[in-house]
Amino acid sequence: MKIIAMIPARYAASRFPGKLMQDLAGKPVILRTYEAAVNTGLFSEVYVVTDSEVIFKAIEEAGGKALMSSAEHACGSDRIAEAVTPMEVDIIVNVQGDEPFTDKESLAGVLEVFKNDSSGEIDLASLMTPITDWEEISNPNTVKVIVDNRDFALYFSRSPIPYPRNKDIQISYYKHKGIYAFRKSALMDFQRLPMLPLEDAEKIEAIRYLEYGKKIKMVETEVTGIEIDTPEDLERAIAAWN
Repeated sequence: MKIIAMIPARYAASRFPGKLMQDLAGKPVILRTYEAAVNTGLFSEVYVVTDSEVIFKAIEEAGGKALMSSAEHACGSDRIAEAVTPMEVDIIVNVQGDEPFTDKESLAGVLEVFKNDSSGEIDLASLMTPITDWEEISNPNTVKVIVDNRDFALYFSRSPIPYPRNKDIQISYYKHKGIYAFRKSALMDFQRLPMLPLEDAEKIEAIRYLEYGKKIKMVETEVTGIEIDTPEDLERAIAAWN
């Protein structure tokens, strides 16, 4: 089974433009993320896929592997799909470019899903982490996920799900971490299938898979890391790195 990692990297992030090229302990954030993925030793190849010549050059000059893609992609899955179309691979892992604290244990847990899936039931796998702070649960920048009794995703939302109408019920909330492992066939389907209303409303690409009947296996992890979405996140990352 050939497994590769792809790190989609768009320069013009809406909340924090240029965040991937911000300095994190002497190297750009995107290079830190690339090195973290390589250092897991889980992948035969790791690539940064970008529409930015600045990001491309930063990775290449550091001895890494980068691929240029179209600037017109709406999401990371589309960008990766363009890059892997000519490749002979089985599993593609999408590592978010703004997660320099990507860890081996979490990625290995996602990949283990496919090794145990003898029936080929699972189209993709992803990570979720427990959250308890109501401010974070209510924050629309935090994507939540609910699962069935086999940990298959039922829905993703920026709203608190489930809504706690019955205050006497003990409910667990989970944050979706944006690391995906796809079968190549599922990723190719994603690229050709149009966006439907639920994905368009929430702006969460994982919903497209659910709307078209794909099976997403969720893996729980306690590793939270730091996703760099804002300048404040970058300051926390710098403090944690040091």
